[in-house]
Amino acid sequence: MDIFYTLQDYLLHSESIVYIIMGLSLPGILMFWLFLTGRDNEDLK
Repeated sequence: MDIFYTLQDYLLHSESIVYIIMGLSLPGILMFWLFLTGRDNEDLK
């Protein structure tokens, strides 16, 4: 476990974790959106 000696250390650590989570979730959300909106043209006939 990390020991945080100052508030700035804690905020920097939590901000970096949030950036990692956002970086991983945005491509996942994009791929899910493309999955939902993608349709085969044969089904529409």
